Amino acid sequence: MCKSCYHCGEDVPVNTDYKVEILGETRDMCCPGCESVAQTIVDSGLVSYYQYRTAPAEKADLVPEQLKALIHYDNEEVQLEFVRNSDNIAEVTLSLDGISCAACAWLIEKQLSHTQGVSQIRVNTTTNRAILAWDKQQTRLSELLAVIHRLGYKAAPFEADQQEAAYHRSMKQYLYRLGIAGLATMQVMMLAVALYLEVFGDLDAEFKNYFRWVSLIFATPVMLYSALPFYMNAWRSIRSRTLGMDVPVSIAMIFAYVASLIATVTEQGEVFFESISMFAFFLLVGRFLEMRARRKAAAASGNLLKLIPAMATTLEGKQIPVKSLRIGDRVKVLPGEHIPADGFVLQGRIHVDEAMLTGESLPVVKVAGDSVFAGSLNGDEAFELEVSASKAESVISNIVRLQDEAQLSKPKIAEVADVVARYFVGAILLIAIGTWLYWTQHQPEDAFWIMLAVLVATCPCALSLATPTALTCATSRMGNFGILLRKSHVFETLCKVNHLIVDKTGTLTQGDIEISSVEVADGYDKSTLLAIAAELESHANHPLARAFLPYKQQAVVLDDVENIIGSGLQGHYQQQLVKIGSAEFVLGDTQSAQPNSIYLSIDNEYCATFEYRDPVRPESQDLIKQFQDAGIKVTLLTGDNRQNAELVANQMGIKNIVADAKPEDKLAYLKSVAANDVTMMIGDGINDAPTLAGAHLSVAMGGGTDVAKASADMVLLGDKLDRLLKARALALKTRRIIAENLAWSLGYNLLILPLAVAGMVAPYFAVVGMSASSIIVVSNSLRLLKEQGK
Repeated sequence: MCKSCYHCGEDVPVNTDYKVEILGETRDMCCPGCESVAQTIVDSGLVSYYQYRTAPAEKADLVPEQLKALIHYDNEEVQLEFVRNSDNIAEVTLSLDGISCAACAWLIEKQLSHTQGVSQIRVNTTTNRAILAWDKQQTRLSELLAVIHRLGYKAAPFEADQQEAAYHRSMKQYLYRLGIAGLATMQVMMLAVALYLEVFGDLDAEFKNYFRWVSLIFATPVMLYSALPFYMNAWRSIRSRTLGMDVPVSIAMIFAYVASLIATVTEQGEVFFESISMFAFFLLVGRFLEMRARRKAAAASGNLLKLIPAMATTLEGKQIPVKSLRIGDRVKVLPGEHIPADGFVLQGRIHVDEAMLTGESLPVVKVAGDSVFAGSLNGDEAFELEVSASKAESVISNIVRLQDEAQLSKPKIAEVADVVARYFVGAILLIAIGTWLYWTQHQPEDAFWIMLAVLVATCPCALSLATPTALTCATSRMGNFGILLRKSHVFETLCKVNHLIVDKTGTLTQGDIEISSVEVADGYDKSTLLAIAAELESHANHPLARAFLPYKQQAVVLDDVENIIGSGLQGHYQQQLVKIGSAEFVLGDTQSAQPNSIYLSIDNEYCATFEYRDPVRPESQDLIKQFQDAGIKVTLLTGDNRQNAELVANQMGIKNIVADAKPEDKLAYLKSVAANDVTMMIGDGINDAPTLAGAHLSVAMGGGTDVAKASADMVLLGDKLDRLLKARALALKTRRIIAENLAWSLGYNLLILPLAVAGMVAPYFAVVGMSASSIIVVSNSLRLLKEQGK
């Protein structure tokens, strides 16, 4: 019986043996083209394409294999794993291979931004990732990836395991190149010493030329193989009419090799084969160490995704890939397992370790109906889970995405540094030409050496790395504190804040509110009024509303419920108008307001008073004190009545109070102080959203509303206010690290340039100095990963 090709469906010819392992089984292929494309799909992590395709693929050919495989990224089922959709705009985080400096990022951004359908493209050279957003009606993902491939870079949807594998492949290639350059350097240097010192006595001309030819043989593999990454990066830059960091380096090596080759063939002039080998060796050592350091900086957020397991257990006990889970699926999570997807607990009472999200080491109790998150760790009890989000839309994926966005949104100082670095390369080339022309007239035998030193010594690699590596490390460290950044300006602004504006309920207080007592007017039933209040409050998303949940009754149904933000709620019960909220809103009387109380009326007639307790967070007082000690003004801005506000403010030592504030009042107050102060707002409710959006820097509590979190620059995942003190200390240190990096990189270039032009820097020292400056900048930034915020 004739076999069918698993990829295209055509018959497999006899006496052929083309096979690929797909979904755990060895599959037959009809030709090398189908075999190559199928293997590329598997290697790209897209094996789920074969699970969801509705028809065999078209027969593949051999050219070009990788670009043909990109079409499978357009499959909607495959895209569920990594694409985030909003209306017609899709967004994906990409892994990039081949980028080495800011010029590479600029090139990709420039080309993609002018491609039809692309709404946004931002590249991070530290993490080797990019965020790409496009209009699905105008273009396809495969077409955009093909544009990147044609530029000479490789791009694929980001997966932590795939990027780590690519990193290890790249490092292995660098080790091979480094090894060849090192061996060649040792051999060529021995011959060079013999030539320079003539250790064998007076060498005949034929022996000197023999040593030169041997040196040429050793140096050629270094030029053609070891130094290839520098040429490729330089060619990409030149082809796109920009100047990257490797352009002057490549020019220096090519000039030296060609000059030495001519001198060897003609038997006239000097040779520089030992310098070429040393150049390549030291440059590769520097690039290798730099890549390792940058990898360490980028690994923290990507490692979060590794917490999501590869397999999940169905209710019947069958193992299935997590990638195949869809919203509504039900799976069993065994004791000690990482939860495979965001979802709801269906039954039982469990303990979940959410330290990877909140930084809190203590397990959290979850009961039926509670949300759990992919990557968190189940305790000692098995439970059933209903999936509520795809992997691409999971909380942990969104955290990684937001961290990437924060790192990609460059502060002004980083943008200036990138522009300076690009123009600096052009300036170096002009200075090198001028240097060569000058020394040709005055000291021609050294002119070439001096020009090489200028080209290599002043490469502004360190300048391009100064800011992004520091921001990447700091953002990762913020994640360890349980703080999620949504905007990169956080580090700049947090250092400048001089006015802290803070909400009360759910922010300074725990927000874990309970009803402590109920006072009911004559003629009303307490349980009925509690049920009406609970039904009204079920339409709000506020800590106080959750206190009424235990009193809900199915028999109590309300119509036309309306949330009057900042005041209360109203609706109709049995055709009667019911209101709950502040004394002014419910009773039209501010004089009756009591601390920690809300009121209920029916047809504008007073019915009940509900008193509640809301304990102050233990860390709130220390937070306020330390901000005040730092000379930062503190204001309590709340929609609660003044009596409640003063009770909390007096405990905190807050003098400035703005109470009874509706959302528009909060925003108006913010605008009134924003002209003179750099404000930081902390809040958690819907009524805080406008103020959060309008503040210079805004912080939303992790337990707050989605609207508040969407409006904020930072989200405090664990609701621990003392983390903000660590965040501020980290921001101050980040600013200091960036200043140190820029001072070192600029100072080094300003010092080395005149020395190199003056002929006082040997080429081998120039290579060591350039590599060392980049490593120093990256290593200095890595100190932020150890920052404890103390």
